[in-house]
Amino acid sequence: MLAIVNYGVGNLFSLSHSFEAIGVPAEVTSDPDVLKRADRIVLPGVGAFEDAAAKLRASGMQGALLEQARAGKPLLGICLGMQMLFEKSYEYGEHEGLGLIEGAVKPIAPRIPADYKIPHIGWNALHKTRDTGLLAAVGEGDFVYFVHSFHAEDCEAATIATTEYGGTLTAAVAKANVMGCQFHPEKSGAVGLRILKAFAETEAGLC
Repeated sequence: MLAIVNYGVGNLFSLSHSFEAIGVPAEVTSDPDVLKRADRIVLPGVGAFEDAAAKLRASGMQGALLEQARAGKPLLGICLGMQMLFEKSYEYGEHEGLGLIEGAVKPIAPRIPADYKIPHIGWNALHKTRDTGLLAAVGEGDFVYFVHSFHAEDCEAATIATTEYGGTLTAAVAKANVMGCQFHPEKSGAVGLRILKAFAETEAGLC
């Protein structure tokens, strides 16, 4: 069983519907015990980092999430959920992340031309920097759907894909059993479903 963390932030309906579409049982939960029983965990997220981090702590799910990830259970962060995997975020201040992947979340503005719109919204191509199980079914240049104003930096060792939006931005990361997509697989059509299916079939430690 796959668990989708419900902490008051995230596009839960689209995500659970996507797993249903590929025949993967998924339970949306705010119960730490469900995370312990699950085979895999997905951490979604939309909105502001500080607010989401506070809600995750207040929900009582953070401790169980960290415990399971550190024990080797496959964990996938999506969009803001991916950003929360890092050590810290500089989104309107400095905020502590989960610290599961080295690096920091920073604004995309300094990395793109001044006339590019922020947030970055739309379909962009993925450029794989490392072959992994998570992106095994993704072809070079396949398009996925982004909505973000911040991205991860100082995380070259974990980066498995980038995208170009006037500059190079981090699109996906993986470190052992912990994985993240800055884009939304659940909104990325057939390519996104292939990524979710790959995660659902990922063995612990084989990202």
